Amino acid sequence: MLDESLLDTPEGLAEADRRGLLRGAAEAGARVRTAVRHAAEAGVGDLKPDGRPRAVLIAGPGAAATHTADLLGTLAGAGSPVVRLAPSGVAPAAGALRWELPGWAGSVDLLLIATPDGTEPSLTLLTEQAYRRGCSVVAVAPAGTPLAEAVAGAHGMFVPMATAPYDQEEPLAASSPGVFWALLTPLLALLDRIGLISAPPDALQKVADRLDHVAERCGPAIATYSNPAKTLAAELADALPVVWTEGTSAGPAGRRFAAALAELSGRPALVAELPEALSAHSALLAGPLAASADPDDFFRDRVEEPPALHARVVLLRDRPISGLTAAPAARDLALSHDTPISELEPEEGGELETLAELIAVTDFAAVYLALASRA
Repeated sequence: MLDESLLDTPEGLAEADRRGLLRGAAEAGARVRTAVRHAAEAGVGDLKPDGRPRAVLIAGPGAAATHTADLLGTLAGAGSPVVRLAPSGVAPAAGALRWELPGWAGSVDLLLIATPDGTEPSLTLLTEQAYRRGCSVVAVAPAGTPLAEAVAGAHGMFVPMATAPYDQEEPLAASSPGVFWALLTPLLALLDRIGLISAPPDALQKVADRLDHVAERCGPAIATYSNPAKTLAAELADALPVVWTEGTSAGPAGRRFAAALAELSGRPALVAELPEALSAHSALLAGPLAASADPDDFFRDRVEEPPALHARVVLLRDRPISGLTAAPAARDLALSHDTPISELEPEEGGELETLAELIAVTDFAAVYLALASRA
């Protein structure tokens, strides 16, 4: 159940936020600026690349590395394959995870390591393996960790992760907004420098400004009725989120939202891209999860029985309603099954800005849902 009264109680939200999730979301813009500075100090701007890499390999634990690889792969398009090296192992602990380079990786490839830990022994071994193969290595991790020493020994580039003092107080959630932007930003600057994506310094500054703007609109002091993130969190109470995305860069935002809902608030979610989502989820909306599936639900004793779980569509779009769009068909399909729909569309701006806004608003919503939910 969701305690909606807590959403409009900033003091209560702060007390419930033992992992610093709201602070991480509110300070995302500051993290981007700090990460840009760290990347510049590490020498990213001084690089003189000799063409694009054949492939970009990304290794790191948890959701942060997964989301980073997903977003960079989307932005890069067909420029160079972006491949996440999924770890193996018997547990998700730092000492149990194992990474291996694919057999074809060599001197024409680039290995990126993104981790909020930096103590994983296998990432150190992966760095050494890349050095023996002639593969260039760039890592973003906390300073003073074993990985930093390994990258230096492999003549790679190490960028200290932008951290905050409270990061050491509680274990970092992999889906934490602060962690995500601290790891992603230096890699955006790097791939811009080698010509794989477009993320110049002024674009990253606009991303930071847009994140600040979202923090002002979605902060804990802003009432639910005028706060899009709190409104979305309240709408998803006792609902199964069915996240539909439209536009290339909205896809990573939707997948990150679904993962954050699962990790932070324990809520399952489905995600798909339009227009395929309409056929993939049409049977779901016509089944027992549709709001119209139980006409007797109105007469249920809501004190004695928990509310029935019904689907709610969340439509994330990275472009205005114009031209070729499946949004009207999506609305028609949802409403034809009495399924409510929430829509998020960013303000105008560059691709990175609009993507940052979608990620930031949904990050705030996932955090509010986690903090206001009670067992």
